[in-house]
Amino acid sequence: MSLDTKRLADELAEQVVAWRRHLHQHPELSFEEEQTSQYVYETLQSFGNLELSRPTKTSVVARLIGSQPGPVLGMRADMDALPIHEENAVPYASGKAGVMHACGHDGHTAMLLGAAKILSQYKDKIKGEVRFFFQHAEELPPGGAVEIVRAGAADGLDSIIGIHLASYMPVGKFGVLYGALTSSTDRFDIKIQGKGGHSSQPESAIDPVVIGAQVITALQQIVSRNVSALDKVVLSVTMLNAGTAYNIIPDSMTLTGSTRCFDAKIRENLPVWIERIVKGTTEAHGASYEFSFSHGYTSVVNDQQVTKLMEDTIRERWGEEDIIYIDPLMPGEDFSEYLKKAPGCFIQLGAGNPEKGFVYPHHHPRFDFDEDALARGVELFVRAAQKVVME
Repeated sequence: MSLDTKRLADELAEQVVAWRRHLHQHPELSFEEEQTSQYVYETLQSFGNLELSRPTKTSVVARLIGSQPGPVLGMRADMDALPIHEENAVPYASGKAGVMHACGHDGHTAMLLGAAKILSQYKDKIKGEVRFFFQHAEELPPGGAVEIVRAGAADGLDSIIGIHLASYMPVGKFGVLYGALTSSTDRFDIKIQGKGGHSSQPESAIDPVVIGAQVITALQQIVSRNVSALDKVVLSVTMLNAGTAYNIIPDSMTLTGSTRCFDAKIRENLPVWIERIVKGTTEAHGASYEFSFSHGYTSVVNDQQVTKLMEDTIRERWGEEDIIYIDPLMPGEDFSEYLKKAPGCFIQLGAGNPEKGFVYPHHHPRFDFDEDALARGVELFVRAAQKVVME
């Protein structure tokens, strides 16, 4: 069946923007999306033809089951906001101090609502199922995706797609990448136990600050000396805590940081390499240590076949000139959890526009995006569904 997807998306564009602005004005943090999920549930309920469920307290899944058997296509949007105080002076600015949608999740949710509204009108033309995932808590590991998957809501998927708005790309362009798209995101915590004392008598103490400084410097050599220059790895120490007064050598120091990479073997080796440095450095100075390593999100790896379908869909509708073949991205994304159930593809959709002032990066207090991108996202979802479950 052939749909006039441009007309359908354009007719709904004003409503999609309205949904986005409502969500932007009422942000909620990860695992706290109670009003957001209820708003999404009630909006979906108004469309008809959808089977709705709440696999977790703050998520919504909508199933559009066709009149004939066929494949099950998943579509996902995330709904949570960030603990950032918005600095934009716009009519739809966040109404909650210290919380804002600074990563485009309001737009993701609005686009998927738009796709659900359009496709729900064609239930009798669908061969198979379209399953819409409105996910909580992407921003805070262990994340919402793992909870949805564990609840069984992703069982039976044949493929899944997602779209992420990207302020670093021109509005309307599509970022496509085959293979590994995002890095794994893991955390390490180190406690160096020394021996406190007076700052005038360091010889009587075992100074954890000096030891910690050596550990921080040595950790940077992991990337340059343990990893091939052809592999992408980031190791960052981001939090330090030690001391209570200027004239006291503290008993202990804690260090926290993150590691990001794309290669599974390197990910497996990173905690071994980190602990080896911590162990050697502390022992050399007569101190002791505690070490923990917590796995976060795995890499999003775009499937060849599903990515080809998305690339072809974009090219057929918008042309080669609107495709940008992007490099892998270091931020993490728990869309990867769905990919343990079914092959999929995660597309980047440009939403930056310097002429309109949309130049700030994600997670910035002045982040915003060009809402002209939303209609394209809606249309891409619909056209993908048309290829998978309506032909």
